[in-house]
Amino acid sequence: MHKLFIFALAGFLAQLIDGSLGMGFGASSSSILLTFGVAPAIASATIHFSEIATTAASGTSHLKFENVHKPTLIKLAIPGAITAFIGAAFLSNIHSDLIKPFIAVFLLSMGLYILYQFLFKRNQQLSDEINPDKGSRFSMIPQGLVAGFLDAVGGGGWGPVNTPLLLASKKLEPRYAIGTVSASEFFCNYFSIVRFYYIPWLGSKLIGHL
Repeated sequence: MHKLFIFALAGFLAQLIDGSLGMGFGASSSSILLTFGVAPAIASATIHFSEIATTAASGTSHLKFENVHKPTLIKLAIPGAITAFIGAAFLSNIHSDLIKPFIAVFLLSMGLYILYQFLFKRNQQLSDEINPDKGSRFSMIPQGLVAGFLDAVGGGGWGPVNTPLLLASKKLEPRYAIGTVSASEFFCNYFSIVRFYYIPWLGSKLIGHL
């Protein structure tokens, strides 16, 4: 019961940050679950199950307030969903003792990167000219591919990869960058769960662990 209260409080605070900054839920939640000894595959599946609800609510809210740039959403969501499926398959077929150190380093890197972007570069990004047509029409596809895979393997990474890159590229205003990333993350989570759902042993372990 004590752990459930901690997890619930952590989830509330993590999504509060994620909804306003476009990042943070997966990285924060994954760090907490791993600290309590949850296996990486179970942690990732648990986070992506919960993010189906949180990203649906966040995405709907951003759509309602017109914070979503739909062409960018499509360019991120489709490749991200594909590599999220692949990343979930990879994570479920590797021993947890092998992947835990790499996930720990990844999550630490994501945390430091978030702090760097929003403490030292945010003012510079906000003062630069915004140009939605800047760059190639396909320039965001590799970004979506990388972010989707890292998100599925690390339990977080979609926001920390996409939001700072969109802000740094000057393609979108901050509210559009955050809203678009939040809305597109739903598709990444959905296809991660599709892969986890079709692994019977993982599903039974997840239910038993919770």
